[in-house]
Amino acid sequence: MTHVMTRRLTGANAPHLAHGAGGGSVNIRPLLDALDLQEDAARALADDLHAQIDRLKTRLREAEMHLEHLTITRKTVTGLADRLSTVAPDLPEHPDYPRILAAFNHATGPLRAKDACEALGHELLPKNVERHPRHAETPGQTRDPHRGRHRQLRQEPIADTTSTSGLTPP
Repeated sequence: MTHVMTRRLTGANAPHLAHGAGGGSVNIRPLLDALDLQEDAARALADDLHAQIDRLKTRLREAEMHLEHLTITRKTVTGLADRLSTVAPDLPEHPDYPRILAAFNHATGPLRAKDACEALGHELLPKNVERHPRHAETPGQTRDPHRGRHRQLRQEPIADTTSTSGLTPP
């Protein structure tokens, strides 16, 4: 490249020109701009890493505190377990007890006493089946559908005896 071409490309009188080994001027402004960009990026990365370190320190403190609480809980539970009886509670000795447990374990939803009796094969007698009082009926009597509802009574208009209008003499 000729000296004139270098002057045109780099600007001859610019202060950011350095003298090359061959005596020519070299424009270092693009290099300095590139260094500025890299410094800014490195500074932003360092700031982000410091922020991450602060967040990680906070999380570490929280995790260590949780671990300390779990250790205290373990000590408390093992201390209480030493005081508890190691003897299993007595289960009922009734022969239907395992069958009742099996009925509850096989149930897919709530199990009423009536359902448990059916599962155990016990006869359900009407006198033994409990009903809600609202649904109970006296034998031979049907339930009144209007029972409990307020009925409006038809009232006949009462004649006004104080006025003479509309009354015929006897």
